[in-house]
Amino acid sequence: MVKYAMIIDLDKCVGCQACVISCKEENSVLSSTPEEYAKKRRPLWNRVITEYKEGEYPNVNASVMPIICNHCENPPCVPVCPVDATYKREDGGMVLQRYERCIGCKYCMIACPYGQRFFNFTQQPELEYHNPDVPRREAGVVEKCTFCVHRLDKAKAENKKIGSPDGVVPACTEACPVGTRTFGDLDDPDSAVSKLLASRRNYQIRADLGTEPQVYYLD
Repeated sequence: MVKYAMIIDLDKCVGCQACVISCKEENSVLSSTPEEYAKKRRPLWNRVITEYKEGEYPNVNASVMPIICNHCENPPCVPVCPVDATYKREDGGMVLQRYERCIGCKYCMIACPYGQRFFNFTQQPELEYHNPDVPRREAGVVEKCTFCVHRLDKAKAENKKIGSPDGVVPACTEACPVGTRTFGDLDDPDSAVSKLLASRRNYQIRADLGTEPQVYYLD
């Protein structure tokens, strides 16, 4: 059984936000207006949090933390959905959303311990760069990172390799200029993700919750 996972090497991340921009473009994620931003209506499927610790520009000591949906093995967002809009797909293990079923109750947002589900307050307009492979979201539904499942499904249908370093990967992984992210099948011992986890010390965010995140960070 295929189980996709992502590994993020914190030593490589420079906080350039290329992953954030590529995610928005690939998945037609709306950018917040200043008014929506002030109300914390920020649909960031990909986030890069930068904490400035000491120093002044250009000599600043900072830590960078990229965060996406963890596609948990035991996702707390799935059982709370009253209409089965949120589900875990057996093939690949991604946690996905059936937008046509979503009633916008936000139970999944409350259940997610990582704050990686976002309510769509504005109807998705027709955009010139809108990706036809990505479902259009209407106002009033919850959305989130999908590991670019449309890319993976298309690659599978065309018998293309999926995963780092030379296969089809999510947009954020492809866009990173310094190779921070590695994507692949954890159930394949020869995959890049399996080899990385075996060779480096790593951790998951809030692993103590028992959600078993499928996003790992290299120390």
